[in-house]
Amino acid sequence: NSFQVVTNWTEAVPSTNHAFKRVRQRGVFPPEALLLTMPDPQERIGSGGATLNALLVAAEHLSARAGYTVSDSEHTFHLQLIYQDFPWDGCNRAFCWMPKQATEQCVEGPLCCLDMLLDCLSTKVCVGSPPGVWVCSTDMILSLPTAQEISWEGFSGVRVVSLPGDVSFATKHGVYLTDAAGGVCDIIYRGSEEKILSAALHDGKVPLVSGPVFFSRSVSEKLLQTHVTPPLDGCTYLGMDSGAPPLQISLFLDILLCLCSEPTETEFVNGERPGCSSPLGPHGAAVRSARAVLWRTLKGVSLSLVYIPDGQYDYLTISGKEHVRRLIQTGTEKQTLSHIQVCHSKSHFQVPSGCLLSGLDLSSSGRVQRMPLTSNIILQGRRVQLGELKLTVFTVFGANDDLEVLDDAGSFLSQTWAQFFNRTGIQPEELWGAESGACRCLLDARLFPVFVPKGGPVGLEGVSFLLGSSGSAESWRAAWRLSLREVLSLTDQQEELQWREKLFFSSGQRRAVDTLRGHTDHNLLPFIRAAVLGRQQGELLEALDSVASSSSDDLGVAARSLACIADVLGCLAGEGRGGLRSGPAANPSWSSAFRLLEQGKLADGVKELANQRVHWLNRPDLLVRAARHYEGAGQVLLRKAVMSAHKFVFIGQSEMPPMGEWQEVECPARLDLSGGWSDTPPIAFEHGGVVVNVAVKVDGKRPIGARVRRIPKPHLMLVSTSGPPDCCVTTETVCEVLADLEDYCQPNAPGALLKAVCVCSDVVCVSSPLSLEQQLLQRWGGGLELHSWSLLPHGSGLGTSSILAGAVLAGVYRCSGRSYDTSSLIHAVLYLEQILTTGGGWQDQVGGLVGGVKVARSHAALPLKVEVEQLSLPQDFLSQKKAMAPGCEPAAVRTMMKALQPLTLGQSLAGAGGGGFLFILTQHANQEENVQQVLNNTQGLGDFSVHSVELDMEGITVLQQNAHKMLTN
Repeated sequence: NSFQVVTNWTEAVPSTNHAFKRVRQRGVFPPEALLLTMPDPQERIGSGGATLNALLVAAEHLSARAGYTVSDSEHTFHLQLIYQDFPWDGCNRAFCWMPKQATEQCVEGPLCCLDMLLDCLSTKVCVGSPPGVWVCSTDMILSLPTAQEISWEGFSGVRVVSLPGDVSFATKHGVYLTDAAGGVCDIIYRGSEEKILSAALHDGKVPLVSGPVFFSRSVSEKLLQTHVTPPLDGCTYLGMDSGAPPLQISLFLDILLCLCSEPTETEFVNGERPGCSSPLGPHGAAVRSARAVLWRTLKGVSLSLVYIPDGQYDYLTISGKEHVRRLIQTGTEKQTLSHIQVCHSKSHFQVPSGCLLSGLDLSSSGRVQRMPLTSNIILQGRRVQLGELKLTVFTVFGANDDLEVLDDAGSFLSQTWAQFFNRTGIQPEELWGAESGACRCLLDARLFPVFVPKGGPVGLEGVSFLLGSSGSAESWRAAWRLSLREVLSLTDQQEELQWREKLFFSSGQRRAVDTLRGHTDHNLLPFIRAAVLGRQQGELLEALDSVASSSSDDLGVAARSLACIADVLGCLAGEGRGGLRSGPAANPSWSSAFRLLEQGKLADGVKELANQRVHWLNRPDLLVRAARHYEGAGQVLLRKAVMSAHKFVFIGQSEMPPMGEWQEVECPARLDLSGGWSDTPPIAFEHGGVVVNVAVKVDGKRPIGARVRRIPKPHLMLVSTSGPPDCCVTTETVCEVLADLEDYCQPNAPGALLKAVCVCSDVVCVSSPLSLEQQLLQRWGGGLELHSWSLLPHGSGLGTSSILAGAVLAGVYRCSGRSYDTSSLIHAVLYLEQILTTGGGWQDQVGGLVGGVKVARSHAALPLKVEVEQLSLPQDFLSQKKAMAPGCEPAAVRTMMKALQPLTLGQSLAGAGGGGFLFILTQHANQEENVQQVLNNTQGLGDFSVHSVELDMEGITVLQQNAHKMLTN
């Protein structure tokens, strides 16, 4: 069943289309949903007439899309009846912005009443309903705590959803009178308190007429058939095109009332009731005839009620006090003093309690602080079109003012009319005219200056006079003035929506900039999507360029800005178009920009990136490739940001050991217990990282190590061995000239790690004018021989590469007569891995270089500094045993863990990608044989091996040489 949404509107369909486009972009509707906005065909056709016309148009559109020539109703429709002329929002009740953030918004956007209503209906009310039509007005807010379990099995007929209300409220509203089985007997509208009480339920509340109504498919078809029957054809556009006179009918008091069990046909057809057309008035015959058609067509259809006792119904009345209360309570859990909405200001100003300010542009907001605002004032700017003039009209009211109360009983700005006239010198006839019998209510009072014929728009000064500030009665009289009712009728809703949209993108862009510069934890992707959908990506890209190029003192901010630009380009390409976001980023067209970034010329590099970007915007595949290069550029800056850790590398001088003496170190592996990934950039310096890990021996040995010695021949002999002894792989690389070291930053090059160690430890300088031989002889009296090894299988997930880098660095420092501490080694490895371009965090080297169990931390700041705290643990904990099984393919991991579960207290994977070692805590000690037996009897595991593990309390260890082993020529 298709999910369809159709809205009714009395006028200004373009503005509604504009607003609904934004609603669709925020993911409220599925992409396949058909959205139609339509005006009522004629004025005053009522909610029932609007429903009938919308049902007809929706059925025609769906049938045309399916290739039918007649209407087909095999769908689920959602009809939203939108009401205009809400005095406290220029976009009416449906699109009134609410100070609430939607959770998990895919596309950022202001949340309006319609968003909240649609979310409530689609996730908590309409779930599971059969084909049919949902009808709901948009003049209220529904709040339900949970999704409702409504039974739809075997349902036919009409069902109404009702929320609880107090009797005092219901006397001004409508309630359902029900029987014991949940059937609706009658609908009471604005009844007496005694009559309302007759509808009370067991909880003492009354079931309010709350909006949502569901028509089953069969009933929808019956109702749709009446559109060709006079006088009901006067409710539809077909009737208007055929010359039928307009007819006003009510959804609740005409269409639904005829389904109630208590009214007789005579009472229904001839009854006079508030809230709908009179059967006794000038059009009484047509009203009676229409009701008779409805009775004949729909009588006998069941009308049942779903009552939701824990729901809340908030009708958007025209009370200013209630609307301010609603905005304040919706925006925060705690009571606040006032509310500022849809305003553009660059300065701070204080607002008294109970006030509502909205629609103020940049020029007017600066003057507000000079106005004599008191508590409970509503000050609003509205976009109107007066003939050819497009103006912003400002209105001001007291929150307690009643817009509709007549004559002397009314008030304005919390003053009686007599007090207001005495203070200002204004006369009543200047507000309402001199005609006797004219409606003298605040809604029709021409209070608000708009335009001075020889002076232009009045602006905010017009209401400043009304508040008792600057201005005079003479200047007030000289201006064209409008009443609130006239302002509402002249409001340019499309202009209002566009102005709000511009303000939304402006504030969103400002928030994005503040988020980046302030290191704020705020997801910018929903706003990026909104900017792209709103075709505002140009200004956003310029803002991101500016942040990136001006952040030379904080490369983390610059890198995040470039990543955001990559997201913009990816969104421009479109979801699922252009290819995968991950991919190479070394196209020659971008090389000059990358070169500038590598040289530290940030502003020039960002500018060159933007210059190249303009050539990659016209196709999805080019956009995705451009996004990859921006991510690559961000990685360049991230590497440079992490390299700030070199500030905490402190290397001293010590005696250089004799030529040929091996300096050998070995290190344990590490197990990550908690906090992994928080140590990786940029998380580690944007949010801070905390990791708990442990140093371990595997099968009683420290599995990672290195040894280094000086040799007479002035070259570098680099030997690396990896893997268990029975299947190890050894690689030997000899560097005779500096060119042999140039690939030290390419991780896949032979001996890359050992080459990077030689460069980062200042053994040689690849940019020196001296040859490699000259450098080695001058500084070290000969060459160096470096050996590194790991007894662990490749991809073990135990931190091998980073720990190995620390071991080799330690060996080189000792061989070259330099001293270090463990903290310096930790930061030196961070620096080295950026030079090597493998990136990575800091927890691996912490785990293997520092013994025992420890917690390591980095603060949310640059330069990146790692602090380690060793944890004191009881001795009986340090004798606990673990067993590990390496080499698990992800598909086999679940099988292995399930098989081992009876033996274990806990299990975890050491590898970041789900591979590597599985380490387990057994229920009893010395379980290696039992673990081996269980796995041998488990099918589908492939090759595996079981290893014993014990805590290593020492960390990196220097092996003492018993005798010098000297080299001979």
